[in-house]
Amino acid sequence: MRILLIGALALSCLACSAPPGRTAEPYGVVTFENSGAPAAQAAFARGMALLHDFEYADAAVAFREAQAADPGFAMAYWGEAMTNTHPVWFEQDLAQGRAALAKLGPDPQSRAAKARTEREKAYLAAAEILYGEGGKQARDLRFRDAMAEIHRRWPDDEDAAAFHALALLGTAHQGRDTAIYMRAAAVAEEALPKAPEHPGLLHYLIHAYDDPAHAPLGMRAALIYGRVAPRAGHALHMTSHIFIARGMWDDVIAANEQAIRVSSEREAKDGRPAVVCGHYPEWRVYALLQTRRMDEAAAAIAACRARALSALERDREGRNANRRSPVVSYADMLVRQAVETGKPVDRQALPLGDGAYPRPAFRIAYADALAAAGRADAAGLAAARRRMASGSPDHDEQVMLGQVEALQAIAAGRTEPGLAKLRETAAAEAAAPFEFGPPGVPKPTQEVLGEVLARLGRPAEAAAAFRSALDRAPGRTISVQGLAEAQGKANRTATADPSSPAAAAHEAH
Repeated sequence: MRILLIGALALSCLACSAPPGRTAEPYGVVTFENSGAPAAQAAFARGMALLHDFEYADAAVAFREAQAADPGFAMAYWGEAMTNTHPVWFEQDLAQGRAALAKLGPDPQSRAAKARTEREKAYLAAAEILYGEGGKQARDLRFRDAMAEIHRRWPDDEDAAAFHALALLGTAHQGRDTAIYMRAAAVAEEALPKAPEHPGLLHYLIHAYDDPAHAPLGMRAALIYGRVAPRAGHALHMTSHIFIARGMWDDVIAANEQAIRVSSEREAKDGRPAVVCGHYPEWRVYALLQTRRMDEAAAAIAACRARALSALERDREGRNANRRSPVVSYADMLVRQAVETGKPVDRQALPLGDGAYPRPAFRIAYADALAAAGRADAAGLAAARRRMASGSPDHDEQVMLGQVEALQAIAAGRTEPGLAKLRETAAAEAAAPFEFGPPGVPKPTQEVLGEVLARLGRPAEAAAAFRSALDRAPGRTISVQGLAEAQGKANRTATADPSSPAAAAHEAH
């Protein structure tokens, strides 16, 4: 049976199987040939589109509905299993993935026997690899090869192309790898003309292109994806991956406001409160700060505060803190607000306590250190540095530590060693794989360097630093303004004294 999945609506060539009275909501257009019973098609259709949209929880519900309608439908169990691996985020719930497959049969052989076509057997075998034996990285690589083979055998299967591209992205275990990302993009680009509204192809192209160098290539997918999947919060947000990589702040704000609205409506259906913390609000706040809509940013941050304080009360030691924690989200917004305004974080806004939530505490201390350096407060800078305790700092934290140590040296009169430390830290920051979205280090090192050089009266060097900052974080307002001011001063210096070092530096650029 070949079905056309338009949003969540499945139209069968034998019968229309959408349940009576059910309104189809658009999550994308997918065509997927399968052997399921007509009664299972609408739910399976919805699950497939939601799976490509990374709306994993809702996708799992849909696939379970398909199982109930057709208990022998192997692909419905495959679909539920696939919701437990999140390749781009390098997350996997191995136990739940295996449990979903076990509902179909106790072992791979019995499960394979229930797959009704060779193509379905191949998809199921790939899932067996994904949740099989061995370490995750090794399984990811074998799964990539399995999806490549399915794509080769069934070249007209757009989902095979989409899952092949996604599997490739899921093998970049050390962070963004341009060669891997471009291979994934090539797979999706080849398939897209035949399926221009396929949610997976559009989604994975955005992931492949969401860095400043490649973002122009992702504009087409970004402009289409939100339109074809307007009820998927993650799809609406994903468009802003391209917009933020191009410094298109109004578009970042609009995309995430739509994502927040749709996600809040979804939460309300289950009796849960509106979305005020988390990924989408964080990106919106960052873009509001860049456009200097400070009051709107402050209101959004305040909306998250009550949720964060409630979570803080439940988990005083931060044992359950992760990137989805309201405490972590609120701290991220507070820190970015402090960095953009040059003011320290209000410690009473988020009373973490000693030793609790080490990652947010580290970043708050970092923001306070930058504020102290900006007001030439050496004692405050030293005190903030002492609070930046981390047992095993990650790469971003090492960069932040490097910045603060350099600023301490400069504050102590050791200007050239401090500048050398900043340049060394900037090189280390640039050497790391690019991470999409707001900078992982809240204030890029080249921006810090540019500000220091500007204060030292070295405008041509400052302009070069700001240009480097904008290469990695396009459109950042502080860097844009810093570049304009430094370039203006460098131009005036070059005009006034053609023999000056600033004129020579200006001429080199």
